[in-house]
Amino acid sequence: MSPSPQSVLAQPVLAQSVLVIACGALAHDLVRIKNLNQWRHMDIQCLPAELHNHPQKIPEAVREKIRENRGKYRRIFAAYSDCGTGGLLDKMLARERVERLPGAHCYEMFAGAKKFGQLHEAELGTFYLTDFLATHFDRLIVKGLALDRFPQLKDQFFGNYKKLVYLAQLDDRAIDEKARNAANYLDLEYQRILTRDQHLESALSVQIGSVRQRARQTEMRT
Repeated sequence: MSPSPQSVLAQPVLAQSVLVIACGALAHDLVRIKNLNQWRHMDIQCLPAELHNHPQKIPEAVREKIRENRGKYRRIFAAYSDCGTGGLLDKMLARERVERLPGAHCYEMFAGAKKFGQLHEAELGTFYLTDFLATHFDRLIVKGLALDRFPQLKDQFFGNYKKLVYLAQLDDRAIDEKARNAANYLDLEYQRILTRDQHLESALSVQIGSVRQRARQTEMRT
């Protein structure tokens, strides 16, 4: 299950902390990266992954989280790509002076811009899954798009797709099997690429490093 909007995976709030406002689809990856790096000053608050079915609601939901936490943290970062908002998220974040993950979609962030560009160029009609989307395919895609109640919608939503690419963060056979089942359900060619979390970790490292540098500079002045 995806985390609730109120879930906070955090250490006590400190002036030098980074708050990551994240899509629920990235929650497990973010926690794993945080724990591996022992980033005790990075807090995570998640919004529902289901917002991806209504991308026009993402900017306002993120803005509310920013406003709720302004002044509590030295830095706030949005663990979102554009995510189908058509630039609306970027406009809001620019006003709030908050940075976000690179790319148009989290798929691009997981694969890396170069690799994602190659995949996109090789086959425009590609549907992408991550660990989270593969694991929750039935809830988010089948039931989320009402394909279970209206099977005819499958062709309407996926008729132009030819291939399903699973961008795997974990080398997990069980998740791989779920991704294969999703491809079979959609009648799409299947490909699996092991991406790990390296690009997401790099983006977060920049935020953590910036806060640590500012904290050191403050200590030196005092």
